[in-house]
Amino acid sequence: MEQLKIVVTDYIEPDLNWEAEELAKHDNVRFEQYQLKFAPQEELLSAIRVADVVVVNMAPMTAEVIGALERCRLIIRHGIGYDNVDLKAATAKGIRVANIPDYCPEEVAEHAIAHIFSCYRQVVRSRKVLEESSRKGTWDFSGVPRMFRMSGKTLGIVGCGRVGSRVLKKMEGMEMSSLVCDPYLSEERKRELKIECVDLETVLKGADVVTLHTPLGEETRHLIGAPQLRLMKETAYLINTARGPIVDVDALAQALREGWIAGAGIDVYEKEPPDPTYPLFGLENAVLTPHLAWSSEEAGWDIRVKILEDIRRFMDGKPPRFVVNPEVEEVLGGQE
Repeated sequence: MEQLKIVVTDYIEPDLNWEAEELAKHDNVRFEQYQLKFAPQEELLSAIRVADVVVVNMAPMTAEVIGALERCRLIIRHGIGYDNVDLKAATAKGIRVANIPDYCPEEVAEHAIAHIFSCYRQVVRSRKVLEESSRKGTWDFSGVPRMFRMSGKTLGIVGCGRVGSRVLKKMEGMEMSSLVCDPYLSEERKRELKIECVDLETVLKGADVVTLHTPLGEETRHLIGAPQLRLMKETAYLINTARGPIVDVDALAQALREGWIAGAGIDVYEKEPPDPTYPLFGLENAVLTPHLAWSSEEAGWDIRVKILEDIRRFMDGKPPRFVVNPEVEEVLGGQE
């Protein structure tokens, strides 16, 4: 039996000993692991050129890289997004691209809600007030902006899939009304969630906090820019735990500086990590976290188990659980 070569280009786990041990149970599998996130292209290609399966976190799988692959039939993106994989090139080459969209929806929903609470209750800015009051020896709340109760306000959700629907469900106890924008939600799913969908403009105008949960694509790149931010209430907050480029950060910085909206909670960035000149640094009404919405001990193991499951499916001649370029099946059919 011909040996299968499975290569991990880069990873965020402390080690991949568990994966190595599991795959070592198969005599016909060769497993290799690297940290090539920032490696020159030739070094990356040297590692994966004859791989059958490539597992990639952030290494750039460009059209040139994919075009040079000699045996690859499956690329697994370690995570939900797949911005660093050229889908057109993979499809043309007859390579299925899989992602793991179901490993951390609970965590991302909880992180979005944490940002909502942080913004509404001014958690981050309150720490500064505490320390200043401590130095003065008396309470001084003059640095705390206006705060409002969440009960009776309106929650806006843009994208009500795995994460957005969990935010909707988890926030039910806050006694907030909701506005949901998701043009791709089926009628059956709307009935299950007991919602009606409205357009983006209605959400932005009516919501007191807007949380974004859409995938990144040409349709959603800079979905929220200056015109959209101008529609929001001056007392409203914008939350983004989805993908950085969904929001025009320069427009958001202007909105926060000039008071178009009250604040924002951001966990994702167009360039990661962001440069020291990132426009939201230094703005007190921006709550910023380092793209950690996915993080938990449970999610960290879930994604490893699910990636290994997709590798085993490949070994059994089955497609991965989630294929992000389903049009590849036509190419594969033509190759048979």
